[in-house]
Amino acid sequence: MKNIALSLVAIMLFSCQNNAQSNKKQEAIKNAKAVEVPLSNGKAKAYFASGCFWCVEAIYESVKGVDEVISGYAGGHTKNPTYEASNTGTTGHAETVEVIYDPKIVSFETLVDVYFGSQNPTQVNGQGNDKGSQYRSIIFYQNENQKQIILKKKEALAKKINAKVAAEVYPFQKFWIAEDYHQNYERLHPNNSYIQNVSIPRLNRFKAKFPELIKDNH
Repeated sequence: MKNIALSLVAIMLFSCQNNAQSNKKQEAIKNAKAVEVPLSNGKAKAYFASGCFWCVEAIYESVKGVDEVISGYAGGHTKNPTYEASNTGTTGHAETVEVIYDPKIVSFETLVDVYFGSQNPTQVNGQGNDKGSQYRSIIFYQNENQKQIILKKKEALAKKINAKVAAEVYPFQKFWIAEDYHQNYERLHPNNSYIQNVSIPRLNRFKAKFPELIKDNH
């Protein structure tokens, strides 16, 4: 019994040490200098985490001025994250989308409005039934101007709804592209039960809320 007790204590200490190390790494990420992604062929990139990336990808792809949306991972402290690893909640990464857009048509400010207007802004560590740190809301900034836009809109929303807004605000560091089968998932799997019951209703709620932002072919 004594040996078992000592083993349990050792496991608990090891777990606490790992958690402490992970927390320190996450704090370092939050305090790091933001990395700015340069324009490419006149197109800019922005990064958002808001629950399942299948849902968020479809939402941003419906917005005028958005050329492409890629699903992936960001905000964590491990390299080369995978879907399986991120689902353990130990990588620090959240399911994130890379939004490639034309800043002459749609502004970063509008993309932030889309972000806050297409989720439950008060839910911590998830959206709907998708719960866990890998589904938490994070909005990434690449420079001080973007950071101030985010903070002002977050503050205004908190006052409007009289509640704390759960979205974390991170300096952008790196985006890891998700596995091929996650890309364009809603469009390629329209009859999937999750898509039918979660993703499409979420997209339709967004479209009803922001009809002026929706592309004509959506």
